Amino acid sequence: MGSEAPPFWWEQADWRAWSLWPASALYGAVAKRQMRRAPRVKIAAPVLCIGNYTVGGAGKTPVAIAMAKSFMARGFTPGILSRGHGGSFGKPHLVDPHHDIARHVGDEPLLLAGAAPVAVSADRQAGARLLLDQGCDALIMDDGFQSARIHIDFALLVVDAIRGVGNGHVIPGGPLRAGLVEQLRFTDAVLKMGKGTAGDAVIRKAARAGRPMFEAHTQLVSGQDFAGRRFLAFAGIGNNAKFFDTVREAGGELAGTRSFPDHHAYAEDELADLERSAADLDATLITTAKDAARLRGWSPATTRFLEGVDVLAVEAAFDNPTAPQRIVDATINAYKQRRTA
Repeated sequence: MGSEAPPFWWEQADWRAWSLWPASALYGAVAKRQMRRAPRVKIAAPVLCIGNYTVGGAGKTPVAIAMAKSFMARGFTPGILSRGHGGSFGKPHLVDPHHDIARHVGDEPLLLAGAAPVAVSADRQAGARLLLDQGCDALIMDDGFQSARIHIDFALLVVDAIRGVGNGHVIPGGPLRAGLVEQLRFTDAVLKMGKGTAGDAVIRKAARAGRPMFEAHTQLVSGQDFAGRRFLAFAGIGNNAKFFDTVREAGGELAGTRSFPDHHAYAEDELADLERSAADLDATLITTAKDAARLRGWSPATTRFLEGVDVLAVEAAFDNPTAPQRIVDATINAYKQRRTA
């Protein structure tokens, strides 16, 4: 669903959203029941969930990496739980970033594995056990907020400052995975990602519910320099426009852009077309780290193609540098409280 999100989801609600309201109400009722009644097994480690209220990219991956670093700074050995979108393993699998490829484990787990051990599993309880067996003593859930099968000690929900929660309707009439009020019941804190005002309504509702709010943005990983260069940018992520804006903000000149669905598996003819178009525009191809992870090792053709592509990598930067440690400490404290209850 997230890879094919229709544009009207991110606009003011119109007849399309309202005509789907009965289906949205049914979807929301099922999601509400699931969130309230799902058996949440308690794990013998602090569990921090990085989620979002909607489908589509909100910037969770760089946040999860930042949280892993913060756990390490506190002396923990964190592991990351991921469902692994597009992966093919039928049982829990520990990601090997040097040998696994996206078609087996998914693209996001490959990025996350550069920061901490990652277990890919549709069964989060089994994935958690695998990470604990590997010596991890803190767990970070990359998504899974609405469908958790393990107890969450701290739920940090990421809101895109540019798109917010779109038209405010639940799937299929909008991008919300469940009713916003229902999701706020299980939220411990909200993270506003980026600069913009679309997420402010959510922030106000969270504040009225007594939930703390943090702010962060993405920035280029150090050592990258794109200023003054001419690019043909392409991406297949949850919010391609955000990536194109980042290239511009980094000083790059966009000769053209190409958008693909989230988690898109590139065909050889598409890659050949991108190369021809870049040559015609006298531009260099540039893409995201997530797309690069998907291309790397997928096939000899994609690996060769990637050699001629620049990769723009970003990391999360918190407006208050102490915020990640505060979130980690809150997770640890919640874990200690449930252990002694």
